[in-house]
Parts: sequence; structure tokens; C-alpha cells
Amino acid sequence: MLFKSFHVCAAFCLVFALVCSAAVRSAEPTAVAGAPTLQESDAASWPLFRGTPEASGRSKAVLPERLEHLWTFSAKIGFESAVAIADGVVYAGCLDGNLYAIDLKTGRELWRFNTDLGFMAAPAVLDGNVLIGDSDGRFYCIDCKSGKQKWNFDTEAEINSSANFYKDNVLFGSQDGYLYCLRRQNGKLVWKYDSGDMIQCSPTIDGDRAFVAGCDANLHVVDLTSGKPLAKVNVEAPTLCTPAVYGNVVLVGTTDAAFVAIDWKSGKIVWTYESRRRAEFRSSAAVAPGMAIVGARDKLVHAVDATSGRRLWTFTTKGRVDSSPVVVGKRVFVGSADGRIYALDLKTGRQLWRFETGGSIVASPALVDGYLVIGTDDGQLYCFGKKRS
Repeated sequence: MLFKSFHVCAAFCLVFALVCSAAVRSAEPTAVAGAPTLQESDAASWPLFRGTPEASGRSKAVLPERLEHLWTFSAKIGFESAVAIADGVVYAGCLDGNLYAIDLKTGRELWRFNTDLGFMAAPAVLDGNVLIGDSDGRFYCIDCKSGKQKWNFDTEAEINSSANFYKDNVLFGSQDGYLYCLRRQNGKLVWKYDSGDMIQCSPTIDGDRAFVAGCDANLHVVDLTSGKPLAKVNVEAPTLCTPAVYGNVVLVGTTDAAFVAIDWKSGKIVWTYESRRRAEFRSSAAVAPGMAIVGARDKLVHAVDATSGRRLWTFTTKGRVDSSPVVVGKRVFVGSADGRIYALDLKTGRQLWRFETGGSIVASPALVDGYLVIGTDDGQLYCFGKKRS
């Protein structure tokens, strides 16, 4: 029943030989019409993996000009995804088998919920409940105050996908190939959509549509009311990344070193940006006005023009960048396998701040007003902000 997360998917990926060495390929470049309205997470909460249902990776929060280390929470094994933050509590899924609830201001543990195999998915929080799937394929609804389970639902394989919400329903993907839609109140199945291969990304929601990219090398557009397919677009390689919505375009990276913009209405790829070093994208993109920011396994953070795919800037780290960037104000925050957390200038990519953790970082930052939280693979969860005088 159980699939190993990244390694199994990689085994199913096809190798694509490309002769073009250009950074951007597009037979017919097409501009994105209009100026899309970019969604931002509320300043007081970070309830989902990418902050918003549209997976924008953006927040209205205000952070200190220079972040200071406030506290560290230690677990036995690593944190590999983002935390959720709501009502002053950090919810962190860990590979040690526990979902932790931690006081945001002090770093003190409030409760823990234990499973056998642990969590690679990020938690999602709504209406006093935290929802998360584990590495054994079970999806849980847990009371935020008590840490007690309200209900669970079993799939047939590991869950790496984080949850998203639509009306009274919760959606998530599984490595069994299905996108599941459940009632949030009781966990009853509303519908399930068969993607044809493993799903490791989180579902992105815009209006009454879900966007899912998976190991079958397609972007699936699914009607949220019926669970029926609206469109399927070939992105030419498997993907492990959560798609980000930018107007009528969906942005996602692939295991074939391509970062693509897809006009889902026409079913066409608008442009394709390639990593110069032929490295995979396992980072989910953040969007900002006119641009997208994404990490890659070439050790670079890439900023790309969202309308044309033109490179704007790159920033070099000393390790793979599987961590997904977040944008707040005029800064980008992202982690690297080199063990550092970086703050970069959104416009230029210039380094503004960094912190050395000592452990590799695969997880993505989460932030609210005054605080940024991120975990490492050696089991340390760091919180940054401004120390009280």
C-alpha cells in the first residue's frame, strides 16, 4: 500500500532529451492578458501550504526589517513541509509521527497527535479544525484546541498533498492517483477524481475549479461541484509541484527542468522557462505583480517575467532549492539544502538577510504579522521576528 514519496515518483518519470539550450523556449510567445489580481494570505494567519487557495505564496503580513531568532522547537526527526499558523498557534507535521501544536509566541508545545509513520504534507486549518494526511494514506480532521481526532478517511497510498478548501468540502490528493473531495464536517466522500498516476502536489483552487499536476505529466482542471474533468493539458514531464494561479495562467515546474505557464482555457502552454543547468523544479512558485519566483535543484532561486517567461534574476545558494518561496512586501523568503534561510529583494534578487540553521531545508516558510516559521530536516523548527526589548 505504501509508496515512498519522491523516490517512487522519480522512478516513473520519463527522461526527456532536449537539444535546445535556450533559457526560454516558446514557438509562439503569448502575453498574459490584463493585470491579474493577486491573492494574499491574511496577515494574522497562514492556513494553507501556499497561504491562499490559489497557491500564490503571498501574505499581507508585516515582518521586521531584520529578523531575529526567537525560539527553536526540537523534534527527533525532520520537518519537510510548511507549517500552518492560526490564532497564535503553529501546527507542524513531522516525520517523527507527530502533528505538533506550538504556541507561536513562546515555542511551547500545546499538544501532539501521534501516528505510526508521520507527516510529509503540510497541515491546513479552518473553523477550529486542522486537516492533514499521513504517510500511511490516512487523512485526519483534528480539533485545534484539544488535539483530539474528529474523523479520518483512508486512501490507498501515501499522502504528500496538503489540503485545500471549497465551500463545505476539503480536497487533497494521494499517491493512489485520486483527488479526493470530502465533507469537512464528517469526512464523508463527496467524489473522487482519477488522475491516472500519483498525485504529490496540493490541489490549487480558483473559483469552482481545481488544478492538479501529477506524475502523469498533465495539468488536470477539475470541476469542484461534480468532480468531472474540465481540461487536461500535457506539460511534457511529471511534476511534484503545486500549481500557482496567475490570472488565466497556471504556473508549475516539472522534473524535466522546465517551468511552464499554461493557459488552461485554451489548453496551451504559453511559455516555457528552462533551468540552464538542466535541473528539476520541485519548488512551488510564488507570484508577485508581473513575476513568478521559484527554486530549483540547480541551487538557484529564479525570478521570471510572468507574461513572457523571460529571466529577471537568479540568486545562487549552496544547495538545492526544493523549498517554496513566499513573498511579503518587497521581500522573498526561501530555504535551501545548504541549511540557510534567505531574504531576497523582490525586484533585484539581492540578498538582504540570511540565517544559518545547520540542517538542510526542504520545508517552506510560513508567516504572519511579526513572525516567520520554518523547519529543517534535522528536526528543528525555527521562529523569527523581533525580540522584545
